[in-house]
This record gives sequence, structure tokens and C-alpha cells, in this order.
Amino acid sequence: MNKNYMVSLIAVITLFLIAYVGTQQGAGLQMVFGIIVPYLAIILFIVGFARRVMGWARSAVPFRITTTCGQQPSLPWFKQAKIDNPSCTLGVVARMFLEIVCFRSLFRNTRMKLKGGPHLTYQLELFLWIGALAFHYAFFTVVLRHLRFFTEPVPFFVTILENVDGFMRMEVLYDAVQQGLPGVYMSGLVLLAAALYLFLRRVMIPQVRYISLAADFFPLFLIMGIALSGIFMRYLSKVDIVAIKELTMGLVTFRPTIPEGISGLFFAHLFLVSVLLAYFPFSKLMHLGGIFLSPTRNMTGNTRQVRHVNPWNYPVKVHTYEEYEDDFREKMVEAGLPVVKMPEEQA
Repeated sequence: MNKNYMVSLIAVITLFLIAYVGTQQGAGLQMVFGIIVPYLAIILFIVGFARRVMGWARSAVPFRITTTCGQQPSLPWFKQAKIDNPSCTLGVVARMFLEIVCFRSLFRNTRMKLKGGPHLTYQLELFLWIGALAFHYAFFTVVLRHLRFFTEPVPFFVTILENVDGFMRMEVLYDAVQQGLPGVYMSGLVLLAAALYLFLRRVMIPQVRYISLAADFFPLFLIMGIALSGIFMRYLSKVDIVAIKELTMGLVTFRPTIPEGISGLFFAHLFLVSVLLAYFPFSKLMHLGGIFLSPTRNMTGNTRQVRHVNPWNYPVKVHTYEEYEDDFREKMVEAGLPVVKMPEEQA
């Protein structure tokens, strides 16, 4: 049984406790977890992200190595798959758009299973596609909503997004909001549920569990810890929003301060976010930037229309057959080998 998830879970719990205990009144490490660690995490994220992207951008890709899932342009009576095998820039843009926004290749992913004995069956993994979509869009929504803490005035699209995110609140909850209780945002709950589903999938499917490493579970537990602590602060625990806004605005304006009244739970939440940011460029989460530079997706499949020559080819001195025959013609004739020109013709 794969025990890697236990290592990752213990690591995340330990990180949470370190920040929570370290920011209690006696420890006095609020400056470390509220200012120093977030700045270091942002620097690591920016530098690491840029370094990985620049490394990919410098990688040599002399030939067209696109993943082809359909017919390439050919004879007129063959219909081309213009998205699955694009031959122009517009087709590549459409393919990349559907890949990034709709996870098109994941939607078409199949899972092989044995059914009724030795018979192989292939099934679409729709639940994986739905779970991945829910996870990524919920994460994106949560990040955008949190811009409220880092901007003044708050951008209009953040307010619109918050209204859309809370559209499913019931009338009973609406009455509660009118009394000062926080409204329910679906993105946080969906993020937690989707992360839990992706974790359970890695644990419960034997093939996926076998290839899963601690590095695969660690970001999932980090995100679940961030979501849980955020949900707890919003709906169960009382936190000073004004003090938190003062702290975050101080960070973005490079005038950091530690206001009074911020609980240790928030510092633990912020520390998990900082760890995720610092860990991001060195993990598989870098597919965020890698998808745009993937040569199997962002190149045209026009190898039948254009001859692609390696631009890094250097000139090589060759010995042609004519030169070879001129050097060894007499010996070839003596050995009975055919030649293009006979020795007398040469003269």
C-alpha cells in the first residue's frame, strides 16, 4: 500500500502547527510568519517560475513534434481535423484555447479495464475531467476573490465575481447575512471537495496509487489545508478583517506592519499559502506555465506541406559516390563490381 500520502499529510500538519504555535503570544514570531516568510515565498515563486519558463523557452525544438489526433492536410477528398491536427496558426490558437479553458485532451482521456474475463474495455474518465475542471476553476475564483485584501479600491470585477460566487445562497442564509453573518461562497467548498476527490482517486485506484509519490500528495494536502483554514476563519472562527486588510495592504505597498488582533489561525493559513507559492516552481504545478510552451500543442502539424530542416545543422564534408568511384574504379572493376563509368570511358 502506498504510504506516501501519510508523509505528506504529516508534513502539512507540522507546517500548520509550527506557524500556529509560533504566532501565539508567548512565541512572538508574528513578524516572521506575517512579513518575512511571505516576501521570501513571493521572491521564490517569481524567480523560480521565470527560470523554469525561460529554460523551456530556450529548449531546442527544430522539428514539428505535435501530438496528432486526426487527419493532416492531404488529398482534397480527405477531411482535415483542423483542431486535432492544425496546419495554421488559427487552428493552433483554437486547440490551445480548448486545452487551457476546457481541458479537451483530459475530456477525451480513456481508462482501460478488464471486464468479463480477458475482455478489454475503454471508458471515458468523465469524473476526472469534471473534478479537474471544478478544482482549477474554484482555485482560480478563490484567488481572484482574495484580491479584495490586496487592492484599494476593490476592482469592480472582484465585486461581480463575489456576487456570482454567492448566487446559490438560500433565503435562510440571506436572512443570516442581513444579520451580519457571512454569506456562503461556493468556490471555497467546491475547491475543498475537488481536492478531496483528487486525493481519494489517487488512494483508491490501485494503478494511480502505485505511481503516486509524496510530491503528488503534498500540494493536494497544502491546498486542502488552505481551504479548510479559510473556511474555518470565515464561517466558524472570529477574525479581525480590518487588521488582516491592513497587514495585506502593507505587504503589497512595501510598508509591512503587524496589526494587533490577528489570530494565530490566520498566520497558519498565510504560512501554508506561502509554502505553496515557494513550492510551486519546483513541482508538477508548473504545468500552469508549461502548457503554453508545450511543443506537442503549440506547433502546427504541416510536415506534409513544408519540409522542416534542422536550423542547427552544421556543414558536413561528404564523399559522393562519383568521387568514391573515381578513387576506386580500377579496383572495383578487378573485383567484378559494377561501375557507372568504365576505365576507358574515364580517359
